[in-house]
Amino acid sequence: MNIKTLLTEQEFASITRKDDFLAARMVATDWLLIGGAFFVAGAYPNPLTIILAIILIGSRQLGLGVIVHEAGHRTLFRSSKLNDFAGNWLAGYWVFSEKTTYMRGHLSHHKHAGTEQDPDLANYRAYPIDKQALKRKVIRDLTGQIGWRRLKSIGRLIRKVALHKRAVRQYVLRSLGVNLLLFSLLALSGHAWLYAIWVIAFMTTHMLVVRIRQIAEHAAVPDLLDLDPRKNTRTLYVNALENLLIAPHGVNYHLEHHLLASVPIYRLPAFHDMLLRKGFYDEVSFQRGYLDLLRSVTRNTGQTMGAG
Repeated sequence: MNIKTLLTEQEFASITRKDDFLAARMVATDWLLIGGAFFVAGAYPNPLTIILAIILIGSRQLGLGVIVHEAGHRTLFRSSKLNDFAGNWLAGYWVFSEKTTYMRGHLSHHKHAGTEQDPDLANYRAYPIDKQALKRKVIRDLTGQIGWRRLKSIGRLIRKVALHKRAVRQYVLRSLGVNLLLFSLLALSGHAWLYAIWVIAFMTTHMLVVRIRQIAEHAAVPDLLDLDPRKNTRTLYVNALENLLIAPHGVNYHLEHHLLASVPIYRLPAFHDMLLRKGFYDEVSFQRGYLDLLRSVTRNTGQTMGAG
């Protein structure tokens, strides 16, 4: 599908234009929220502030992943060097993600979405699933069972760092370095224990919001194996709280991203509205909110429809 045929040259230029201020605001938003969560938990340590910090930081770790994604598509900053710097040093390394490696799999997802060759298909092809199956997945996320697997994988990378190729060794050492920097800064502030919040958030709430994002993007869509993105991908309308805690930076506009990956994420809402006005979505139904979404991708059958 060539969506460009629906757009005038002026419209195409407006929605694909990169804006360094908007890109910098995305990066700054994540780190200001992370810093604010650390400050409040450190200044007023109690179960409520710690839980809220874990929730907020987990969501902003996803925000850092979104920055990696945008930098990988070269749609964040105008400068390629600034894209690379932001995608790795200001985002990816902090959550042990490396832009180039991530994009290899992600570009394959774009190329093969709507087919059996989609490398991400296992994340959502079983939906809709039984409500109890989804509940078990959520419990595994929030109790750190899935996150512990990720930490063990990172641990293996660190232990065997000398055996890896130069690029992998570089990524692992840089990721370890920025995490040691974060720990050191928190220790210098007199609150070294706050680093545990970073790790716990990564193991728990981060894993949950990543799962919810995957479900929202492609699970239980009209036809997962149809090449039309309107059939195999979803855009979800969300409120401000959901944007803060589950869908950072407008990542909920995923259908538009699949229609035209050259559109920066901060212009996806405008692209969505443009396509609405042109009637491109006349037969598309857009859901509102993640609670309604999760209800729609589950079945109360008492029998698991997918992997538990």
